[in-house]
Amino acid sequence: MDLLRITAMRLFYAVILLLAVLVLNFSMMHLAPGDVADTIAQSMGGADEEVLARIRADYGLDRPFLVQLATYMGKVLRFDLGYSFYYNQPVTSLILSRLPATLLLVFLAQILALVLGVVMGVISARKPNGILSYFVTFFALFGYAAPVFWTGILLLIAFSLKIQIFPVAGMRDVTVIGGFWAQTADIARHLVLPVVTLSSIFLALYSRLSRATMMETLGSDYVRTAKAKGLSPRDVVYKHALKNALSPVITLAGLQFSAVVSGAVLVETVFAWPGLGTLAFQSILARDTPTILGILFFSALMVIIGNLLTDFALRLVDPRLRGRA
Repeated sequence: MDLLRITAMRLFYAVILLLAVLVLNFSMMHLAPGDVADTIAQSMGGADEEVLARIRADYGLDRPFLVQLATYMGKVLRFDLGYSFYYNQPVTSLILSRLPATLLLVFLAQILALVLGVVMGVISARKPNGILSYFVTFFALFGYAAPVFWTGILLLIAFSLKIQIFPVAGMRDVTVIGGFWAQTADIARHLVLPVVTLSSIFLALYSRLSRATMMETLGSDYVRTAKAKGLSPRDVVYKHALKNALSPVITLAGLQFSAVVSGAVLVETVFAWPGLGTLAFQSILARDTPTILGILFFSALMVIIGNLLTDFALRLVDPRLRGRA
């Protein structure tokens, strides 16, 4: 019953936070110089004030700010994110067509970074003065310092242009003919470099943190007691120490989920991945305000859902947290 109450509270706070993000995003776009009318006028080669006033009236930009905000919030509550004047289609359908590509990239990169980071951290913590431990430290410094777009460009040059193992850009090869497995293999080949690029910086963070927390856990009293009982080193590490060492890593993963989503914008731009990042870049250049607001809304929604899943994962890993609000 406590878990149900806590879940309801978390969902309530998530809805309040999402509404606050909607208001903030709309306010920031409203305060930014220029509007849709200016962009349309530029694409037309110029327009006089009468034409600009007519365009603003068509898009409701001549109304007071609070009226525009209330109208926008009402549409969002009805799952209507407006109409894209640049792509000439509803924003909701436009985003939903790009969302699966971004979710695939983000979740695969996060899972890869978590799994490899924890494995590397645990192995290096068992031998803190070994070669692997020093490698993890060096890799963490290098991965955290290297900009994600720089890493992507290097991988693109090395494995797409020089060695030519992986595709240069996109998500699919139109020349590939075959059924489900052929198409899946083709998408997997296109995914390798973007996923490795996006996960590199987070892999460095998770490996370093899991190494530190694992070393601290292995020095605790209950671990020494488990060793004194004659348990094998494998059982001590993976059945007793790992659960407590995982909690800080999972917490960091939840806090970094927003950085993963924002990093996806750069990675998608470098690899021309047809997701929300590429859509956001093109919409910003076109000053397509409804599409930009829709992307910000879905990005905030992804981050909030990621944090909720992180909270639930922590309660599954650490039973001490299940009854806490």
